[in-house]
Amino acid sequence: MRKFEYVTVDTEFMRDSTYWPQLCLVQLASPEPSDNGAAVDPLAEGIDLTPLFELMQDEAVVKVFHAARQDIEIFVHLSGKVPHPVFDTQVAAMVLGYGDQVGYETLVNKVARKSIDKSMRFTDWSRRPLSTKQISYALSDVTHLRVIYEAFHERLEANGRAVWLFEEMERLTDPSIYSIDPAEAWKRLKTRSNSPKFLAVARALGEWRETEAQRKNLPRNRVLRDDTLLDIAARQPMTDKDLDKTRGVGRNFGTSKPGQAIIEAIKAALDSPQDQWPKPKERIELPAGIGPTVELLKVLLKLCAEEKGVAQRLVASSDDLQNIAADDNADVPAMRGWRRELFGQYALRLKHGQLGLKLKDGEVVFVELDD
Repeated sequence: MRKFEYVTVDTEFMRDSTYWPQLCLVQLASPEPSDNGAAVDPLAEGIDLTPLFELMQDEAVVKVFHAARQDIEIFVHLSGKVPHPVFDTQVAAMVLGYGDQVGYETLVNKVARKSIDKSMRFTDWSRRPLSTKQISYALSDVTHLRVIYEAFHERLEANGRAVWLFEEMERLTDPSIYSIDPAEAWKRLKTRSNSPKFLAVARALGEWRETEAQRKNLPRNRVLRDDTLLDIAARQPMTDKDLDKTRGVGRNFGTSKPGQAIIEAIKAALDSPQDQWPKPKERIELPAGIGPTVELLKVLLKLCAEEKGVAQRLVASSDDLQNIAADDNADVPAMRGWRRELFGQYALRLKHGQLGLKLKDGEVVFVELDD
């Protein structure tokens, strides 16, 4: 595969009962139309995946995925390195106006003019042997992907948007987004309080749970459910009997090894210097009366995105619009690079009365306004 300019890649994995995804199959296909693809069995006894990892790192070969995030995460976990360079057809579809997070099946239908056999969708890829039908189904994910990639690559080059996708791919392959730091795990929790004391305990419990989940290779909620963790963080039990009163823990949980570890984590959190406790997120107070401006920016975003055939979500988020409405110099993606050219510059002109919107023949259009 390394002799080609690109290779299409897909993986099949299981994650229902583990923390780390269990890689069960890797599918590859070259640009050759006669290539029916190759299936690599990571579960085969004694197999050495080094050549596969070397392919993922070969800068001369573009790795083409659809919805690449989880596939990349698997390769990072197994090899310690992020595949590069990468082309994600789901992101490319957003750049080319197919909507937000368009599915692979939709692209196969619209671009490759093929249909996918859905009968193997919920198969258990960890069981061996795999049937001929299973392997054929799996390989169709990379053979159809060639057609989609080549069509998208040609269109991106033709309309000058290849650089847009390049920016998104560099962000997708940033190693920092695949780094899992247990000390930061608490930030994924939907906390119900901004009390620094509560947040300090939640942080300690989140770190303990993440470490245990990784060590035992179990899903986080198999170690401790989110709602139970937050209840413990709110009640802050200091004894095994108090811990046993928490909803969601079993009888005599407090005297168990995990229960004792939780109590120790709570004590350590409360004994730590208060100036090291997490600070509550500062709520940005938006200027009074800003709501109508935000609504106008939403209309403008929709207009700009539809005019250029780009998914709105890729251009600006709701938070971006609020920040732009409040501050001309907002530090948001929508005000940088191609997004500023497509939308940000017009957002500022709309704010300052240099640009208007009106209905013409049932459609919203721009109106240039005098200073």
